Amino acid sequence: VQLQASGGGLVQAGGSLRLSCTASGRIFSTSGIGWFRRAPGKERAFVAQTNWSWNGGSTDYADSVKGRFTISRDNAKNTVYLQMNSLKPEDTAVYYCAVRTGGSYYHTSSYTFWGQGTQVTVSS
Repeated sequence: VQLQASGGGLVQAGGSLRLSCTASGRIFSTSGIGWFRRAPGKERAFVAQTNWSWNGGSTDYADSVKGRFTISRDNAKNTVYLQMNSLKPEDTAVYYCAVRTGGSYYHTSSYTFWGQGTQVTVSS
């Protein structure tokens, strides 16, 4: 599985960006997909995840982004999106998408396949 993250850029505080994560491989459509971010000088941290199930699936968010970020998926396009609204300078980070192959959605160790990351910079 190869993942391609895109959509990052420079935006002013209060602005919006939409990140995309496109994957090759059938595993994508039935897997949990997560977004993580690494801010300068910090560890990679969980942002959001979408879980697949026969009856619809679920989503989860870090407390710091709840109400501002929305994760969604389009399995027909093998793509997961992260809509980011009301961006803050503390959202500045490299954002990564990943495929979860087991374990808690919150931990990086639960994810096996990672994209290369896309930079998001929010100016004050």
